Amino acid sequence: MTDPTTPAPQGEPTPPPPGATTPPPAGGPASPPPSGYTAPPPGYGQQPPAYAQQPHGYGQPGATPAGAPLTPEQDKQWAMWAHIGGIIGFLPSLIIWLVFKDRGPRVDTEGKEALNWQITFTIIYIAAYIVFTILSFIPFAGLIVWILPLGVWVVNIVFSIQGGMKVNAGGSYRYPINFRFIK
Repeated sequence: MTDPTTPAPQGEPTPPPPGATTPPPAGGPASPPPSGYTAPPPGYGQQPPAYAQQPHGYGQPGATPAGAPLTPEQDKQWAMWAHIGGIIGFLPSLIIWLVFKDRGPRVDTEGKEALNWQITFTIIYIAAYIVFTILSFIPFAGLIVWILPLGVWVVNIVFSIQGGMKVNAGGSYRYPINFRFIK
């Protein structure tokens, strides 16, 4: 028997101190886990995937955390969509302006302009539809006046696309007829 106070010769394992338990040999039988022990979920303790370690957050390259200022490119892009979204109504302009107004100066300015146009367009469209309805009771006048609401709708599409294209080119767009409801 060897004395535990003397070092083991080189190349031989050091014996454990007296009273210590030895781990099972590699590949040998392991002792059962203590009672009440639950195993960790699969993947516990492993490195997170590379996409989760990116500095942009949310796991996507280029993603901006909520509330962070927009980059100039993102600011221009959302301002463009505020105008173009007017093709389907005032909701896209309203949502874009409300979500991004504090995050980019261009979205704030262009979003307000697009939203004011959409409100103005809605008022004009309702007025045109009322005129159409009234004049449709007059014989032959209704055949001609049906084009009034359609013409207003086409003007909205043209102005919205013009606004989006001008903002995307780096400029600013002001609608020819626009009541400033939102300052």
